[in-house]
Amino acid sequence: MTNLTKDLIKRTFRSLLEEKPLSQITVKMIVQECGINRNSFYYHYEDIPALIEEMVREDADQLIAEYPTIASVETALYAVNEFLTENKKAILHIYNSVNRNIFERYLWKICDYVVDSYGEQVVKDREIDEFDKEILGRFFKSECFGIMISWLDQMMETDVQRMIARFCEVYTGLVEEMIERVTKK
Repeated sequence: MTNLTKDLIKRTFRSLLEEKPLSQITVKMIVQECGINRNSFYYHYEDIPALIEEMVREDADQLIAEYPTIASVETALYAVNEFLTENKKAILHIYNSVNRNIFERYLWKICDYVVDSYGEQVVKDREIDEFDKEILGRFFKSECFGIMISWLDQMMETDVQRMIARFCEVYTGLVEEMIERVTKK
């Protein structure tokens, strides 16, 4: 019963996020829509930010699980784009709220996974100093994160598919060139 109640709370909250900004959603609204009492909500979640935290973490984990290996950064960016687009209203309501940091933390987690997974394939047979790996990782994670944040700042209205394609086109060879520079001889 516990998981059913949690799932009901999450589905209801997600539905409300599709209709209203986060600032207009209350625990009272959620429990009324669910047909449960406030104690049931508070049994599972400390507050709405805790609910958001769990939902965003689960969504990030699910996206990562769908892509156990990353063949290209382009593929990964398209996957993140698809997820964000499918949940556009809810994502924008969270992103444009005081709880934006929760969303950003998990977006960073996704970018971290994408770059690390792709990076492992690209550098698998090369001897690279750990410090250099960290620098390259931070650089590319920041690039991925920046593309998505920029798109969200524009209310997801720009043609991000085109932006991703062009970004990857411009970066062609850069990854290999940077790795070549830091490979131990």
